[in-house]
Amino acid sequence: MAGNFWQSSHFQQWLLDSQDLARDRHGDLQILGEEDYHKLMIFFANFIQSLGEQLKVKQQVISTAVVYFKRFYVRNSLKSIDPLLMAPTCIFLASKVEEFGVISNTRLIQACQTVVKNKYSHAWPSRAGEQEFPYRINHILECEFYLLELMDCCLILYHPYRPLVTYCQDLRATYDRVDNPKDKGDRDHASSSKDKDDLLNLAWTVVNDTYRTDIPLLYPPHLIAIACLHLACATQSKDFKQWFAELNVDLDKILEISQHIFHLYDVWKAFEEKKEIPELIKKMPKPVIQPPTSRPPSQSADPVSGTGGNCGGNGGSGGNNSHQG
Repeated sequence: MAGNFWQSSHFQQWLLDSQDLARDRHGDLQILGEEDYHKLMIFFANFIQSLGEQLKVKQQVISTAVVYFKRFYVRNSLKSIDPLLMAPTCIFLASKVEEFGVISNTRLIQACQTVVKNKYSHAWPSRAGEQEFPYRINHILECEFYLLELMDCCLILYHPYRPLVTYCQDLRATYDRVDNPKDKGDRDHASSSKDKDDLLNLAWTVVNDTYRTDIPLLYPPHLIAIACLHLACATQSKDFKQWFAELNVDLDKILEISQHIFHLYDVWKAFEEKKEIPELIKKMPKPVIQPPTSRPPSQSADPVSGTGGNCGGNGGSGGNNSHQG
């Protein structure tokens, strides 16, 4: 792992710009349109969140999984591999990278079955005699190979959580020095501490929401942390303008991140998931099912795609890997 963000593959290979995203997603955007594509990304981020909660992994594992998911579909069309298969694959890989531990094969498949059945049956209604989640662990392991290949094994991510905590601590220290001199007593100090805890919790929630957007692909984590903290301060009517003004950062970038977040909330507020998602999934580009090839009788066909281990599609072969290291 690199000693700091600026020396990492995250910065050097996977910090993109909006032109990269528009170019690489061009085919999918022609079919779906930008707003519907955004809604699908919100939906699958929510699905990964639900799957992570079912598996009881920590939030950083979930956030890493969402970024892996987004990275794959920046370089590949949605038709390359079924997102329903890619989502648990990302959780499976992220749990190992974030040193949470390997999720057992049986537990992972059971969690997928449970989440799809109990929370997302409106998106993937099961047919008689079929299971809700149609994939098996061999599909996930094969899909993991494509994911690793696409990311060129650049697996270490830097999230906004750590800088956010550091900034809140600095903000608290500054606030206590200015507004809570010693003669005010313990009660005011306790109130101040609670306010800062509330501020951190709110900013933390906003950071989690940014993973429903392209923000983690476009901006360094410390800028994301500052933008989320600024929005939390504005929401709680906290006037820390001087503290923000003294930061040595590009304030135009902070404004850009804030605009992305506002746009997310506008889309999310109007997004009727149970009503819209079935149609969006029908409209979504689908994996091309390859016809079965001749094989010895001992080889069985893939139960989902009809091929010998086709990973729910044509893998990462159609992706643009020009930005790999």
